[in-house]
Amino acid sequence: MNEDTLALLPDSDAAPAPAPAGRERLAALDVGSNSIRLLVAEYDPAAGLTVVDEVKDQPRLAHGVAATGYLDTAAIERAMAGLARMRVVCQRRGVRRIAAVATSAVREAANGEAFVQRVRDELGIPLRVIDAETEAALSWRSVAHHFRMDGARTIVADIGGGSLELIGAVDGLVESTISLPLGAVRLTETHLSRGKDPRREVETLRRHVRKVLRKGFPWREWTNPVFVGSGGTFTNLGRMAIGRRGLPVPDSIHGSSVPTGEVEQLLEWLCTRTAEQRRNVVGLNPERADIILAGLAVTAELLDLADARSVTVSAFGLREGLLLEMAGATTPAGNDPLRALREFVERCQGDRRHVEQVRYLALQLYDQLGEVLGCTPEERQLLEAAALLHDVGQLVSYRRHHRHSYQLIMHADRLPLSPRDRGIVALVSRYHRKSGPKKKHEEFGEMESPDQAIVRRLSSLLRLADGLDRGHTAVVETVQSELTDDRLTVRVGPRLSNADLSLELWGASRKSDVLSKLLGRDVAVVTAS
Repeated sequence: MNEDTLALLPDSDAAPAPAPAGRERLAALDVGSNSIRLLVAEYDPAAGLTVVDEVKDQPRLAHGVAATGYLDTAAIERAMAGLARMRVVCQRRGVRRIAAVATSAVREAANGEAFVQRVRDELGIPLRVIDAETEAALSWRSVAHHFRMDGARTIVADIGGGSLELIGAVDGLVESTISLPLGAVRLTETHLSRGKDPRREVETLRRHVRKVLRKGFPWREWTNPVFVGSGGTFTNLGRMAIGRRGLPVPDSIHGSSVPTGEVEQLLEWLCTRTAEQRRNVVGLNPERADIILAGLAVTAELLDLADARSVTVSAFGLREGLLLEMAGATTPAGNDPLRALREFVERCQGDRRHVEQVRYLALQLYDQLGEVLGCTPEERQLLEAAALLHDVGQLVSYRRHHRHSYQLIMHADRLPLSPRDRGIVALVSRYHRKSGPKKKHEEFGEMESPDQAIVRRLSSLLRLADGLDRGHTAVVETVQSELTDDRLTVRVGPRLSNADLSLELWGASRKSDVLSKLLGRDVAVVTAS
């Protein structure tokens, strides 16, 4: 797809903020059926997308389209005002190219083309209508950029205001895409705006949704898939689920998972709330309180038909897909599940050789000692993530970079980690140097005991691995662990036969304290004979 190019001239009273040398500043604008969203970013092949700004408005262009076939006049004016503001943001951010697309509501409305032309004429924004297949492909590109897709059957669902896009992929390759008229705004207007008992209305709506879904997608071929949800319904679902558990709602919900049973319970509970009461639900955007029932009804039916155990939330969608396409980024086939972590390290100007070496050594130690320590298979991936991310805090300062690493990991918006896994990885990274885990440390003390045990185990291995690359020279090739009743001996082999390992032996010995305590044995780090 070839995007239109827009040269955005600065306002006379404000000069545009320049992009860093060698980087082009891009913008993606999604004129959806419920919301209009702008994303301004820079792209680097190594660091990926770096978000510069984002703006959201909610003119609800889909309002009335299902009943009248036309975009509502008031909704058009709200959209024009929002787009004008977004154009100013692009001007002041120094955007040189913008891709702007309109989806379901504008695509279906009889006056949709007139609206597109008005946007072009009055605002100079090269808005164009995309078909449902292109819309699904852009959403898929974004999801595939953030999640590992190889070796699995995956369904990606994007619930918009006017339509539902479904993408089915096997081993990272798309096999089926379909668009269905099951958007949250559309269904709310046609099934949930009659002033009746919400529970009965939702029951009727679900029967309608199920009928449409059964006819529209080959469910027998997609039983028990990995299920990923993209769009406002799913991000709000993730936030509400965490809020209902009595936990603080994190800044980023990306990568979190909500079990199917919890979706059903949340929908049932929301049906007992009035629209005004729903506006005060923890984790729910008040502007979505009137359409969330429809969105969750579609979600519940999707999960049931697919026999999926849970839905994983993607915080990114069509806009990011547009940016990746504009930048010429290739669509990955899922062969690098650590891509998003490595991109974050690049954005934090990390020492890639060092963190890759620490990852390499930490996994060797895990494979040799993990069973003795009581590690579970999932912990290997958490250790791998912490090894890559442990030094990102040096972006802020060296002296306390372990603590800064914790904060950066906890607040990063593009890491494919659930809130629980993010907390574990952040703390394992925090404890790669200085003192080990202590209950008097607030973040560690507030963790549940099983997760505290994971942090102790993984930080003990990460500390040793980090010490084995004390000089950031990747001079260590192998580690071999030998466990006896009173001692753990770690024999270290160099990459080159004449390499000096004295600094690495010293660094690892100093950082063996947590591992020694867990094993109840002294730890000796020596050169392999």
